Amino acid sequence: MTDEIPEIDSVTGTGVPVRGNDIDTDQIIPARFMKVVTFDGLGEFAFFDLRFDEDDNQKDHPFNEPQFQDASVLAVNANFGCGSSREHAPQALMRWGIDAIVGESFAEIFAGNCLALGIPTVTADHETIVELQEWIDENPDGEIHVDVEEETVTYGDTTVEATVDDAQRRALTEGVWDTTALMKSNADAVAEKAAELPYVDV
Repeated sequence: MTDEIPEIDSVTGTGVPVRGNDIDTDQIIPARFMKVVTFDGLGEFAFFDLRFDEDDNQKDHPFNEPQFQDASVLAVNANFGCGSSREHAPQALMRWGIDAIVGESFAEIFAGNCLALGIPTVTADHETIVELQEWIDENPDGEIHVDVEEETVTYGDTTVEATVDDAQRRALTEGVWDTTALMKSNADAVAEKAAELPYVDV
């Protein structure tokens, strides 16, 4: 039974553009904020060093701008989430309010960590992403529809083709993306299999 894991066919919400290639996980969530016992509250520290100076004065960053505070679709450029494999990065974005990320490309481990949270990482070419980011700037209240099943992104009167990794798309649309919940919901089967294994002491 996997009823407790929602199937994610699509995500709809307003957007926030974060521009730049090779934005790594340390920029997404600086290491000093990773000492927390739980992930609760990490959202406020997303992109912290890009958003604030040493005296905690705000810098010019989309996550500081009032028109983007309710955004749930993040539009980024190439190789987003590179660097260390810290799962705190997508946790911080999710807890800030991000439900889907559309970009030119993603670091593989980062995309996997996003999948574990039910956050689609959808790719499109450079020109498509730039046009989406510009549209978001001009239409901060405009809705973006990310269709995981159909692999499209729709905003305004525009629908563009996008790509969702096959394994990610199946996991999201079939509701098997949360492996922890999946194992819990199949605890009896897990225990039965463990009992069959000669190297597992149960």
